[in-house]
Amino acid sequence: MEEKPLRVNENSDVTIPIRNLIAIIVATAFIVMGYFDLTSRIALLEREQAVTQSDIELNSEFRIRWPRGELGSLPDDAEQNIRLSFIEKKIAQMDEAIETMKDKQREQ
Repeated sequence: MEEKPLRVNENSDVTIPIRNLIAIIVATAFIVMGYFDLTSRIALLEREQAVTQSDIELNSEFRIRWPRGELGSLPDDAEQNIRLSFIEKKIAQMDEAIETMKDKQREQ
């Protein structure tokens, strides 16, 4: 039997069982859905990473600048500082009073 060369043109017929055609279509649909799901997941992860990196940079800046007082202070901090100053003055007055009392006892 002599083999004829395969010639393909616009009038060539291809026969494929319908079951195989449906399987090819379904497989292609799953591959396309998987591709888009994967690309959207990658985009979401990249966005989350960018947001996290931004938060880390802001936190580092805050961590360095807040103790230096470069970012201001809270009203509660100001009130606390006023109270501490008042207590320091009272302790200094009490120390002076104690010293005065000791001096008076030594004189007697």
